[in-house]
Amino acid sequence: MTASSNLVDSTKVLSGQWWFAGGTETTSTTICWGLLLMMKYPEIQTKVQEEIDQVIGAGRCPSTEDRKRMPYTDTVIHEIQRFSNIVPLNVPHSTTVDMHFRGYFIPKGMCVIPLLTSVLFDKTQWKKPNEFDPAHFLDAEGRFVKNKAFMPFSAGRRVCAGEALAKAELFLFFTTLLQRFQFQAPPGVTNLDLTPQVGVTLTPKPHRVCAVLR
Repeated sequence: MTASSNLVDSTKVLSGQWWFAGGTETTSTTICWGLLLMMKYPEIQTKVQEEIDQVIGAGRCPSTEDRKRMPYTDTVIHEIQRFSNIVPLNVPHSTTVDMHFRGYFIPKGMCVIPLLTSVLFDKTQWKKPNEFDPAHFLDAEGRFVKNKAFMPFSAGRRVCAGEALAKAELFLFFTTLLQRFQFQAPPGVTNLDLTPQVGVTLTPKPHRVCAVLR
């Protein structure tokens, strides 16, 4: 094997490692936000668990097929992703050709950073953008509805390659946890702080969780 082929192989491995690590970080961070928000809003947690009990029950594990029959749970997961806004600056992109956009000239090779926060909290797209409200994804009949401003997986053609996998993981992890446990704040804790910590992603501040077996 030549030195050049060794270089190509190692580059592929490194790329795969970064892709896997990135997906692990964002999915786990979203689940942490989800549990904190369920503790903050127990009435929403109760509604999710009622749907879990009705559709899945306690005798089997959740499956991805269940999501089609669980609009409220699906709605809550989407709202967790929107509200937590864990990658507000997305990841850098670059233009492949010279282009004009809304009166601006952007040359080929220019670094472009889509500001996802501006969309996920756009007052023209969400009724209460600064509040956690699953109704953002529900119609009058309680059915799940999409919103074009929902962009936690980036924007444009080069969206997250693992979007489908991430959605499946979030549904399975979230429903499995809420199927088995009731999440509560520790005794005496009445104020759960939703202010994020700034890092590679926006993560919840450290907090203690009481997981009560259902």
